Amino acid sequence: MKQLLLATTNQAKLKELKSGCKKLEKHGVKILTLSDLSITKDVEETGKTFKENAKIKACFFGKLTNIPTIADDGGLLINVLNGKPGVKSKRWLGRDSSDNELIKYTLKRLKGLENKKRTAYLQTCICFFNPANKKTVYEEENIKGYMAEKPTKNFIKGFPYRALFIVNKFNKYYDELTSKENTQINHRLIALKKLILKIKPYLLK
Repeated sequence: MKQLLLATTNQAKLKELKSGCKKLEKHGVKILTLSDLSITKDVEETGKTFKENAKIKACFFGKLTNIPTIADDGGLLINVLNGKPGVKSKRWLGRDSSDNELIKYTLKRLKGLENKKRTAYLQTCICFFNPANKKTVYEEENIKGYMAEKPTKNFIKGFPYRALFIVNKFNKYYDELTSKENTQINHRLIALKKLILKIKPYLLK
């Protein structure tokens, strides 16, 4: 049976990736997670771009397991802050910072700015690595919006910036989108769908 490893420890992100891979499962591809393989090792994200970090993670776990692997990297880019936090989105305040700490710090950096100066976008890059031939395949997507002056009351753990992010298309908090609306704009799912079309011939042959 063909296998595909989803290399992330972020449970919210893993849930989205699993959802996007359901069609592959229907075709007999076994979807594996790091916990399925009892992998607790981590890899340092030393890249200067989301693409570099996605490749670092996909290649590390692909070589470690000898299983075709998908990994992604992404984050928030705030225009008035020259693209920060960018590739350091998860580590803006250090690796151990909580969702609430990141939310509060973001609001502090944007304090007093009007909406037109709070524009931002969420970016993701997904990388597939095939250890058999060392081939890498990428897809990137983004969502445009702006940062609210206060967080939504109920936000998804593991996605702190979505608690502040207003999606332009619907003029709603990301975390308050309906399932249908989320499917329309979810950058990770859109990028994954495009990626699967590229790698399906290998996985299903």
